[in-house]
Amino acid sequence: MCATSLAAGSTYWRCTEFKVDSGRLFYSRFMVSPLEVGQANTLGVALRRTLLGELEGACFIFAVFPAEITHEYTAVAGVRESVHDILMNLKEIVLRGHSSVVREAYISIAGPGEVTARDVVLPPFVRAVDPTQYIATVTGKMNLNIELKIGKGRGYRGRNMVESQKGEFPLDAIFTPIRNVNYSIHCYENHSRGIMKEMLLLEIWTNGSITPREAVSEASRSLINLFSSFAYA
Repeated sequence: MCATSLAAGSTYWRCTEFKVDSGRLFYSRFMVSPLEVGQANTLGVALRRTLLGELEGACFIFAVFPAEITHEYTAVAGVRESVHDILMNLKEIVLRGHSSVVREAYISIAGPGEVTARDVVLPPFVRAVDPTQYIATVTGKMNLNIELKIGKGRGYRGRNMVESQKGEFPLDAIFTPIRNVNYSIHCYENHSRGIMKEMLLLEIWTNGSITPREAVSEASRSLINLFSSFAYA
């Protein structure tokens, strides 16, 4: 996943490290050099802000339980977890998808047995990054039926409890695929010319729905589009 250097004029991008810590945690370190003094901070700040705030992702935004479920702390007969616990587990499922509209999914399982992300019936072009992610355990001979809605967006959106009705529960929406971004700046002397240059080291962690390389490429395109209108001012 770490390719060779990519040149942009006289500046080189290089992926120096890539690793998968788990199915839901990818890491890469990129090096950008040579840069003029001051350019590394300009580039680092812009990329970090764009990566953390502008990239889109998909996640569950709504869950509908049977009508007898009155609130999220209700115990579901024949299920080990409460509604609240199931909602928290659903919120942790990482989805990869490209649909820009709200889509529907569902769980329909006959117990007893363990329910994981693999048991969620998803719409076309949407998949769970980690199918083994745990949701609940059905302890009795019963059917567990949950309707779900998937949304796509940016950043974080808190759940709106005004939308909640009997058996219907909105979820906190953590859309961003970026777990963390760090950058550091290193100065060095160009001995052939006797001038100072800078090198930018950029570290990116993602949730597995996108690789760090895809993330930095998407962030770069977003910045190019943002500034392109000034090129013809």
